Amino acid sequence: MIIIKNREEIRRMRESGRIAACVREEIARLVSPGITTRELDARAAKLIAAYGAKSAFLGYRGYPGNVCISIDSEVVHGIPGDRRIELGQIVSLDIGVLFGGFVGDTATTVMVGVTDPDVIRLVRSTEQALMAGIEMARAGKRLGDLSHAVESVVNGAGYSVVRDFVGHGVGRKLHEEPQIPNFGTAGVGPKLKVGMTLAIEPMVNMGEAAVKVLADGWTVCTADGRPSAHFEHTVAICEDGPEILTAV
Repeated sequence: MIIIKNREEIRRMRESGRIAACVREEIARLVSPGITTRELDARAAKLIAAYGAKSAFLGYRGYPGNVCISIDSEVVHGIPGDRRIELGQIVSLDIGVLFGGFVGDTATTVMVGVTDPDVIRLVRSTEQALMAGIEMARAGKRLGDLSHAVESVVNGAGYSVVRDFVGHGVGRKLHEEPQIPNFGTAGVGPKLKVGMTLAIEPMVNMGEAAVKVLADGWTVCTADGRPSAHFEHTVAICEDGPEILTAV
């Protein structure tokens, strides 16, 4: 677990977060019917390089893409390939960049001409759950307060939190302590401190919470085949509250 101790470190974290956010927004704008996930990945690679950064995902534990692109019932870690985006799909983009020795990690779910009100509500509820978790990322709060806030929004909307995959600390490495479940009990767990940097990322299923990993060893899908949404921000805990480092 990293604790940011000086202005230079937080400056670098802010810059890596800004780059990740810019790449996220640009790739999200390109998501449209007919484009392949491989084309989106290639564009992301060029953007990351143009900022003087590196993909935090490429080669990580053998992952073959620059970004993770997951569609409909794919929860996370979808591998870019020849699949073409279709009208009515939801596409989750997970972006991680390494710049100046620090990692920025962020995700969003893009609706491609979606008209199904249930899917729209799923996506919006997942983003609301993220913001509820961020609001609890304050010095003196417990990790369980954050997890409980996310779960409360999800359960209140009638959806399921993925339990097999969680958020995490982030800083000099992509994955650091603590692990950040999107479910839990308020008032328990480690106390949050100023200087902690967290990747908060609700993964929310329309149906059951259960997931499975496909034969490629990476792509995580809902067990029941129903849609899933994913949002993520890198957040720094500051004296006056949470700072979203991957905001636009």
